[in-house]
Amino acid sequence: MHFVDRHDPATRDWTAEAIRRVEADANRSCDTHLHVFPLPARWGVNLYLKDESVHPTGSLKHRLARSLFLYGLANGWIGPATTVVEASSGSTAVSEAYFARLLGLPFIAVMPASTSPEKIALIEFYGGKCHLVDDPGAIYAESRRLAGETGGHFMDQFTYAERATDWRGNNNIAESIFSQMALEPHPEPTWIVVGAGTGGTSSTIGRYIRYRRHPTRLAVVDPEGSAFYPAWCSGDDAVTASGSRIEGIGRPRVEPSFLPTVIDRMIQVPDARSIAAMRWVREVTGRHVGGSTGTNVAAAVQLIGEMREAGEEGSVVTLICDGGERYRCTYDDDGWLAERGLDITPHLEEFRAFLTRP
Repeated sequence: MHFVDRHDPATRDWTAEAIRRVEADANRSCDTHLHVFPLPARWGVNLYLKDESVHPTGSLKHRLARSLFLYGLANGWIGPATTVVEASSGSTAVSEAYFARLLGLPFIAVMPASTSPEKIALIEFYGGKCHLVDDPGAIYAESRRLAGETGGHFMDQFTYAERATDWRGNNNIAESIFSQMALEPHPEPTWIVVGAGTGGTSSTIGRYIRYRRHPTRLAVVDPEGSAFYPAWCSGDDAVTASGSRIEGIGRPRVEPSFLPTVIDRMIQVPDARSIAAMRWVREVTGRHVGGSTGTNVAAAVQLIGEMREAGEEGSVVTLICDGGERYRCTYDDDGWLAERGLDITPHLEEFRAFLTRP
């Protein structure tokens, strides 16, 4: 790992200014909206979507990127001439490219070649460079190699996500959710539903729930082709898988930041169902959301159905992870779906019928 000479006065001054800039960004955009998803009032169950797409870089990963930069700066890993390197499926790299530009640092994103063109364009818009690899499992080793070649710093979100964020509070996403729910009919959510990419968000929320002694349960959703769900079920963190087609969540291996012990339940969602839910959210709310949001909502609908069957009232909170404009050429393209044998029609019909249930 590359270390910066933090004892040099010029470097200390630069680091102090860099941290001020990153913190100022948080001050300007520290919170996101919590939208009510329209469900029949007679159900006594409320669904909320926390809209992380309104961050400056358009996704939930803006929070993670900010935390990773602060962590790297405070640890002395990032200095005034450090090349920042990250392994990413796209959204984290977009947000990190933004912060690298904010600090005047070069940035390289190592990503699977299948990453959407829209995300690649966004990284380049913020001044980052994209290094594409055919094998998604090779992004870690390739990132370390590039960091070594450039004398840079490999951010390694998959290792540091769960420790870079202050899980006790400090306006993290968990504290924000509970604060925004305070005046709602059921202020203590029955379930909070999130996906796992690094595992950082689920770790932060799961720890916070226990730390604040909330009765809320945490459900983590996983797309097909991901290692997280089978590992959680079996207790074997050596499980590997083919990898996820839903960008931003699911991994071919169990990442170090994934903390299974804070999760109350995991739900696996087929890709066709995730994409159908993505499109259904747009039909019902007018909000154009991404595929991982569809995965979240599909699981939230399942949990709400179970609550209704049990005669239980309450609230469910999940996330809008990013906007659907990043997936016009993939999840929003019927030809792309047909080429991959993804039939969303039966799932979409089921979601449409959900709101008509007595």
